[in-house]
Amino acid sequence: MRSLPYWYLSGFYFFHFAFIGAFAPYWSLYLQSLSFNAFQIGVLMSLLQATRIFAPAAWGWLADHTGKRVFIVQLAAITGLISYCGVFLGESFLWIFVVMLFMSFFWSASLPLIEAITLSHLGNNTDRYGRIRSWGSIGFILAVVGTGYLLDRVEIYWLLWVVLGFKLGIAIFSYQIPEAEITTHSTDDDSVRKICNRPEVRAFLVASLLMLFAHGAYYTFYSIYLVENGYDKGIIGWLWAIGVICEIGIFFFMSCLMRHFCLKQILVFSFVCAIVRFLMIGWGVESLFIIVFAQILHAATYGTHHVAAMIVVHHFFRGRHQAKGQAIYTSIAFGIGGTFGSVFSGYSWEWLGPNITFTVSAIAALLGLSLITWKMKALIIDSNKNE
Repeated sequence: MRSLPYWYLSGFYFFHFAFIGAFAPYWSLYLQSLSFNAFQIGVLMSLLQATRIFAPAAWGWLADHTGKRVFIVQLAAITGLISYCGVFLGESFLWIFVVMLFMSFFWSASLPLIEAITLSHLGNNTDRYGRIRSWGSIGFILAVVGTGYLLDRVEIYWLLWVVLGFKLGIAIFSYQIPEAEITTHSTDDDSVRKICNRPEVRAFLVASLLMLFAHGAYYTFYSIYLVENGYDKGIIGWLWAIGVICEIGIFFFMSCLMRHFCLKQILVFSFVCAIVRFLMIGWGVESLFIIVFAQILHAATYGTHHVAAMIVVHHFFRGRHQAKGQAIYTSIAFGIGGTFGSVFSGYSWEWLGPNITFTVSAIAALLGLSLITWKMKALIIDSNKNE
């Protein structure tokens, strides 16, 4: 087996998700401090997802066309860092919108390509993916807990400097990762459109869109929701961390799960847990026990779903289509699904309230479950073979 750059890949994941750990839970609080309303916050927070509709496809095509996937990651990391620095230069809605739009466009290029690079380095040992990816979860935990306690003691403005540090870490590690060999595959002569038109692929992509739509309210308003119900920022940080701690456990346990269950069964389990989780958050916020249990379910709604989804994408999009496949998944699931989830939650939060908003999230997960159950009968992948 080729030498695996385990620590370089792990370091990139660490800082990439540390950035998310500082940004996703607390950036909405910074925006709230600028006196933006819920709809404006929803629009701004949706930009990270909105740019994933078109940016990953463009970056993925460029990477597969040139064969220089790592160079694209490096370029995106540097330009994303430079773009982010604009947050120090203004506080108007229009200015923050423009800065976040550019930062998100470049930031969205990295993860799909890193996923493709990592899976290429792993070759037939895709069961080791979870252990490398777990370092991203560790970075998220340290960032979300540390930032939560920090913001209980300092002004919210200091969040800008914390995020800057993590963006710098992403840029540094992007220059440590070696390029992976792109192996040929029998599907190389198939068009991407032909692959996407397969019924099981369409069902998987739409179900993934619904799963990310369901998470829109959670990623946009969860911290605000908890603050409004009396939770302090330190506790909020731990609640975010609990979910990711459980996620890490799943990443290490996934290789065992995949020896006993096919990927379709794992996806079904993830969607069932999502339905339960969002109903618990929407209607049980006053109970710390219920909220903690809902966060434990993050291991399934994100952890098992993400690993299974990555392997499904790797199964359908092989050889020269790897980066494009990851980009298509990211564009549809995180881009379209995440964007509509965030924007809808901004509207729903003001007009329907948090309870109904999270109920809609549960309904979206139910629709995704239906697609997985009834439209993906052909998707029975023996993960032990790592086809």
